[in-house]
Amino acid sequence: MKRRRFIFIAAAVAFAGSARCEMTTWQADMFGGTVRVDLRGPHGISEEVTRRIGETIAEIEGSASLFKPDSALSRLNATGHLDDPPPALIDLFGLADHLYKETGGCFDPTVQPLWRALAEGRDSTEAKVTIGWDRVQIGSPVRLGRGQALTFNGIAQGYAADRVRELLREAGYGQAIVEMGEFAAIGGPFSVAVVDPHLGEIAVRRLAGNAIATSSPSAMRIGNAFHILGPRGERPCWSTISVEADSAAMADGFSTAFCLMSAEQIRAVLHQSRSITRVTAVDLAGDVSTVWN
Repeated sequence: MKRRRFIFIAAAVAFAGSARCEMTTWQADMFGGTVRVDLRGPHGISEEVTRRIGETIAEIEGSASLFKPDSALSRLNATGHLDDPPPALIDLFGLADHLYKETGGCFDPTVQPLWRALAEGRDSTEAKVTIGWDRVQIGSPVRLGRGQALTFNGIAQGYAADRVRELLREAGYGQAIVEMGEFAAIGGPFSVAVVDPHLGEIAVRRLAGNAIATSSPSAMRIGNAFHILGPRGERPCWSTISVEADSAAMADGFSTAFCLMSAEQIRAVLHQSRSITRVTAVDLAGDVSTVWN
């Protein structure tokens, strides 16, 4: 998961008499940082919802965290197979497979060995040979190709935001904004700033029931490399890419992959995709452009 100082969720419950509702605050260390949730609603409902949020995030961490050695993903990476993948990991496999196909292979979770080689300052030649999502056997069991390891850092927090949003919706929350690095909204409108590491704030987007995710390759480096790695040696074409979509998981994954794709390739994906509504891009010269779907 991406390391962040705070993950913040704020919501107002859509029940009669909500003017008399109480504030419940919940906080825990998860996703490599501190997760904090503020909910307004009848106290009993808020306690139940915060408990379920904690359970949901813990479930996803237990499935896909690279920071936890006992997570399902860590065990898969260590052994190359997993006999009984948990539901959240199965969901992530399905989302990753869709993104891999939609982006022509630019979204590829098998870059993890390359990430580790660069982070540890080792020669990356052998790691590059292991890359290839098409060599992963998805099912029960899941099997990786020789030397392969996976990372879902480009999609897991978006998936978690979607799961929490759905939980809040089912609990009756009519107005909510969920932020886990990516934003997912119920109702709205909510204003979200799009920020480039070099230019600062470049746009303000209004969410109304949709989601947004922003990726900036230069926001973090691994040695001399950008933290967004091209599976075939692609280098980032953009300083920042922000994607608005129906789901935070799709916005998260596409914003990662689009950093490695040309404007023509991005437009081709938008032409085929029904989930993306808008892409905001900052090129390496600092020029900002927007493409609507």
